[in-house]
Amino acid sequence: MSDTTTSSSDLYDRVANELPSGLDVSEVQYEGPDLVIYTETPREFAKNGSIIGDLARTFRKRIAIRPAAGTRSPPDEARPLIEGIVPDEAEIRELEFYPEVGEVIIEAAKPGLVIGRRGSTLREITKEVGWTPDVIRTPPMESSTVDNVRGFLRQERGERRDFLERVGEKIHREPEKDVDWARVTTLGCCREVGRASFLLSTPNSRILIDCGDKPGAEGEVPYLHAPEAFGAGPQSIDAVVLTHAHLDHSALLPLLFKYGYDGPVYTTEPTRDLMGLLQLDYLDVAAKEGRTPPYSSEQVREEIKRTITVDYGNTTDIAPDVKLTMHNAGHILGSAVCHFHVGDGFHNVVFSGDIHYEPTRLFNGAVNDFPRAESMVMESTYGRRGDHQTETAKSEARVKNLIQETYEAGGKVVIPAFAVGRSQELMLVLEEAMREGDVPTMPVYLDGMIREATAIHTAYPEYLRDGLRERILHEDENPFLAEQFQQVDGGQEMREAIASGEPCIILSTSGMVTGGPIMSWLELLGPDPDSTLLFVGYQAEGTLGRRIQSGRTEVTLGDHRDRAARVTLECRIESVSGFSGHADRAGLENFVKEMNPRPETILCVHGDERATDHLSSALYQQFNVRTNQPKNLETFRLA
Repeated sequence: MSDTTTSSSDLYDRVANELPSGLDVSEVQYEGPDLVIYTETPREFAKNGSIIGDLARTFRKRIAIRPAAGTRSPPDEARPLIEGIVPDEAEIRELEFYPEVGEVIIEAAKPGLVIGRRGSTLREITKEVGWTPDVIRTPPMESSTVDNVRGFLRQERGERRDFLERVGEKIHREPEKDVDWARVTTLGCCREVGRASFLLSTPNSRILIDCGDKPGAEGEVPYLHAPEAFGAGPQSIDAVVLTHAHLDHSALLPLLFKYGYDGPVYTTEPTRDLMGLLQLDYLDVAAKEGRTPPYSSEQVREEIKRTITVDYGNTTDIAPDVKLTMHNAGHILGSAVCHFHVGDGFHNVVFSGDIHYEPTRLFNGAVNDFPRAESMVMESTYGRRGDHQTETAKSEARVKNLIQETYEAGGKVVIPAFAVGRSQELMLVLEEAMREGDVPTMPVYLDGMIREATAIHTAYPEYLRDGLRERILHEDENPFLAEQFQQVDGGQEMREAIASGEPCIILSTSGMVTGGPIMSWLELLGPDPDSTLLFVGYQAEGTLGRRIQSGRTEVTLGDHRDRAARVTLECRIESVSGFSGHADRAGLENFVKEMNPRPETILCVHGDERATDHLSSALYQQFNVRTNQPKNLETFRLA
């Protein structure tokens, strides 16, 4: 008998011994990080509300109970029973039954009413029909991305179960070696902003954290082919962890699947949806600009199919000797500070990803409270001395003043904005300003993926600040549904009509002016002295946004609409800090200062050479911790 079979048999016996009489166990297996129990008595499990929690504490795993075949009511009988149990106020939109896993997906506008207090309604459903309910929220704003991702995963449910079984076997195999060291290898993002990619290695496991591109530097990909990276190739990686969806962290992740990777990607649920949206747009922009895309949409689908979502605060096994816990990073929707627990208490390392330490209109501030954290890999985007952002209230007042002045001049305000994060922050500012009469009510045109990204935000209100969450759940109070927000869906003809029309505000991708519809707006409104080009986000070195921000007025817009255009910018050019999704220098220092316990070693990354140098020196001097500003392709032994 193989080790795996023996292990499964032992696991079955352990589970069976923990259960009270009357509860049957047909099969026990790991599916990804979860321990799944198949049973002939799903209704009896549902009656015992505490048993799943007791098993989770005993085995220190997430537990899922699935009904064995033949124990469930036929779907046509189960459907009216479920609809009778769930209150009408829940507004069930769809019920779908999946016999291969014994689950019924219940999509509802108010999932809390489907779940019930402490899961009481879910247990009642299982008691009545035998199916295990899986509840999802109907997005308050229609989102083609959310619909497509959910639909795709439903179609792949059978294949996905096979995949999760393979992952479960790898995660829960016995470690071959004692854990007596942990290393991190820098594959990008060091002394630069962009192409984030790191490899965390132990004697038994290899975990890749992020796999992004570098804005404004075509061809500078992470060092995926370097011997320090994979050695035996991407197949040697046990898992990929994605901190958030921005392209400088996620754009090249599908390349791994092109190169043969067939393992899991761990991230939050909204990040999964956003990364698919941004990566497909990345391919579309490359094709429109005449560049050969580095991968195809098929690899994006493979990546989504193999994504395992993790909720904030839930500790998840991702390798035989590594556990992952994700926490809110305050940067964009679903962004995560990733805490890795290596070995049985051997070492703990935190990857900050991109963080915003103070709360914003959209999110609570980044979490920095961990049981242990001996090492940290920390972003340094605004790590230079003097990198202090304007207070939010002053920044918002400045934006309102610029809008008022441009309005009075008869011009338009064009704001290059990231589709994810800054656009939604600005939409909240503009909605409130117009509602309270701080600026004239005027159209706010959303160009690019901004509206779709906003719809994804409304699909996951639990990831937003409490007050905003409640507003989104009440349709008549949802700020993103304000009538002044209008989608640019008429192509160049509509843009030309807007440019020749009345004063308005235009939020357009891309945020660093590296392509997309912002190029058309520069051509149409750049020569207009009455209009304003307003930067509110970080402009990376080498991007057109940085060159314009630094004073360049003669710009070549590149090959858009099948021709290159050279434009002289006569519009007003302004920059307002305070809207960045990154912590400023003080925020970065406070993030470390208020950690308890504080890391013994910090690697400063994701910043230019001055930023990483200044922050590294400051953290060493203030907190007496070992610091380093690594170069790409260096390996550090953490323990």
